[in-house]
Amino acid sequence: MRTRHIGDAQVSSIGLGGMPMSIEGRPDEQRSVNTIHAALDAGVTLIDTADAYHLHANDVGHNESLIARAVASYGGDTSDLLIATKGGHLRPGDGSWTVNGTPDYLKRAAEASLKRLGVDTIGLYQFHRPDPNVPYADSVGAIRDLLDQGKIRYAGISNATPDQIRLANKILDGRLVSVQNQFSPAFRSSEPELELCAELGIAFLPWSPLGGIAQAGELGTRFSAFGEVAKAHGVSPQQVTLAWMLAKAPVVIPIPGASRPESIKDSARAAELQLSDEELARLDAA
Repeated sequence: MRTRHIGDAQVSSIGLGGMPMSIEGRPDEQRSVNTIHAALDAGVTLIDTADAYHLHANDVGHNESLIARAVASYGGDTSDLLIATKGGHLRPGDGSWTVNGTPDYLKRAAEASLKRLGVDTIGLYQFHRPDPNVPYADSVGAIRDLLDQGKIRYAGISNATPDQIRLANKILDGRLVSVQNQFSPAFRSSEPELELCAELGIAFLPWSPLGGIAQAGELGTRFSAFGEVAKAHGVSPQQVTLAWMLAKAPVVIPIPGASRPESIKDSARAAELQLSDEELARLDAA
């Protein structure tokens, strides 16, 4: 598995997104554990989660706890594993999503994540989504405080605009290491954020890089160029999509969600797939 950087940490160029293992349609726990173990076996050293990745109001942090149990039961070396989690986005348990970016809440959420993950310091903590009722600087200021207190090793933001990226980096005294935004063949409006991250040397983590749970299986038909390039290489359209993203910039680290071992194994192989300039141009134009 090829590697990239988040701060001074070296991580796999493909990460694992944990959300499908904890929301609607989630599999039984053993299959989820097998999926996480398969990711680790494949050389994945970045796992993304959030306290909001749960189904019911009484199982907040389900995905964080699941990942902690899976990592603890893994028989191999996990010393280079970076677990990224997020706070500030909530699910009341009725299928809706809300936000809370108040500093007090974010600090309490981080403390709860620490306990669920069973660690003394969270590897990467990201402000999940801006709260329109709270000044962005105040929310990011809470992340800065957590960083200064040693509660988190690295600080990041998610669902951010270019202006918010610049502001967050300023508030964090140049210590912003990641931006996690939606990006996929069907959702390319985060190109400006990707380009800014490349300019600043900040890791860009595309969420839903394959288009989301419902759309991932249709990539090759919805976007025929991805299917055609995949056929030429004898690989899946999903691998082509992730390889296309990796070619965008050295800071890009896709985090495809998975709930089956086969899915993350296939995604991990994208790190070794080389696409020609002509193929990349075709995909960009698709």
